[in-house]
Amino acid sequence: QVQLVESGGGSVQPGGSLRLSCAASGSGFSINAMGWYRQAPGKQRELVATVTSGGTTDYGDSVKGRFAISRDNAKNTVSLQMNSLKSEDTAVYYCKSQAYRAGIFYESWGRGTQVTVSS
Repeated sequence: QVQLVESGGGSVQPGGSLRLSCAASGSGFSINAMGWYRQAPGKQRELVATVTSGGTTDYGDSVKGRFAISRDNAKNTVSLQMNSLKSEDTAVYYCKSQAYRAGIFYESWGRGTQVTVSS
């Protein structure tokens, strides 16, 4: 499996900004897509944003125009810049990767980082 370590969560007031980062490690893997998902209490995990190795991005409807995902393929890192944060963005944010090694597909998740938006 690819190991994913998230960082950058915390507490912020509505309208504020946070930046999340995720570093992937693992020998012999070719990482295709990386991204962020989130899960609020009592809700299902949902897509925040993803980016492929070629730079194609996809965003959940609720974050379009406010969040921006970026990726450094050389360092196997993905970042999520979150602006204009709202209370409904409060959730645990999980990094996810989709990778191949020796023709086998692997999907990996990080442990998550808490984001709290509150006044």
